[in-house]
Amino acid sequence: MGKRGRKIVHIKCRRCGRVSFHRRKGYCAACGFGRSRRLRKYSWLNKKKSRN
Repeated sequence: MGKRGRKIVHIKCRRCGRVSFHRRKGYCAACGFGRSRRLRKYSWLNKKKSRN
């Protein structure tokens, strides 16, 4: 467990600019670049607005 903090796994993504691009897997965890052409987005990512 103590040998995990050495290598840089995630680098800056070319599409979204966040440090979420996995070097070995070859895709971004935030926007899905490298895995699909569509932008990765889900309904549970943002909180729902309360309609009173």
